[in-house]
Amino acid sequence: MPNSALRLRRGPLLIRVQWPEGKSFAFTVFDDTDRAVPGNYEAVYALLRDCGMLTTKSVWPLRGFRTPKIGGATCEDQAYAAHMLELQREGFEIGFHGATYHMVERPFIERSLNRFRELFGHDPRTMANHSDSIDGIYWGDARVSGIHRWAYNAFSSARNKGAFHGHEASSPHFWGDLCRDRIDYVRNFITGDINTLKAFPFIPYHDRDRPLVKQWYASSEGPEVLSFNRTISERNQDRLEAEGGACIMYTHFAAGFQDTSGQLNLRFRHLIERLSRKNGWFVPTATLLDYIRRQRGEHVLTCSERARMERTWLRHKIRVGGTS
Repeated sequence: MPNSALRLRRGPLLIRVQWPEGKSFAFTVFDDTDRAVPGNYEAVYALLRDCGMLTTKSVWPLRGFRTPKIGGATCEDQAYAAHMLELQREGFEIGFHGATYHMVERPFIERSLNRFRELFGHDPRTMANHSDSIDGIYWGDARVSGIHRWAYNAFSSARNKGAFHGHEASSPHFWGDLCRDRIDYVRNFITGDINTLKAFPFIPYHDRDRPLVKQWYASSEGPEVLSFNRTISERNQDRLEAEGGACIMYTHFAAGFQDTSGQLNLRFRHLIERLSRKNGWFVPTATLLDYIRRQRGEHVLTCSERARMERTWLRHKIRVGGTS
């Protein structure tokens, strides 16, 4: 099999993704905006830009009105918003991490989406739920089905059982129709494998049991600098290239990637520079997902495919814990 393609198994069919421009693999990042404030993340994006690696930086469009468990800057911070617009001009994608850093009700969420469109010229293409906001779409135990939901609740001591209401029409936190109509891709499952597409070969996909999301995608584990570096280690980079795969990293670039003086973690710098010298296709999340859909066609998840993905994620979650 040539390096420039990854074979994906879908039932009896074997589907091939041929990366553009003769590239051997694809790599991107969706950066959850938690804790990001002016001064603690910019060097990361300067490195990515200088290495020719375009990724996705998420935002909270509006400032909240409660004290958050996990906060950060919003697009109401003029300096922060100006930098987001600069990143967009440079080719980075701006994604959505919810309306703000705590739970809100539908009118606030709609205002937030409108503010995003005013700032960036269009609705967000990609999003990831914020774990501390109960307006999450199909989050907590709603991420999984049947016996896997039971296993998730047993593992998590049922602390997230029925805790998220963004998809429930009877809830004041409901905004599922806005998500369906205005956002293309929503993140769900996480893997410890650098090759996201190998672990979850059906992404992006539509799930009939979760119809208020157009398309779902998955990511690879890396919420802070140490776990990120482990996932993109030299050995894993080489394997991603050899497999002709695709990686969508999940992370928080405000979580230790640069110090208070703006100096980058040296291991992270080395790994990004090494990866950038490979024959990779380095594009934002929506660009990568659009391309896979064009190559492979629309995919509606079957029950057996959903069960396989849920098992893969639950095994990973039991190993690493956390909210991913």
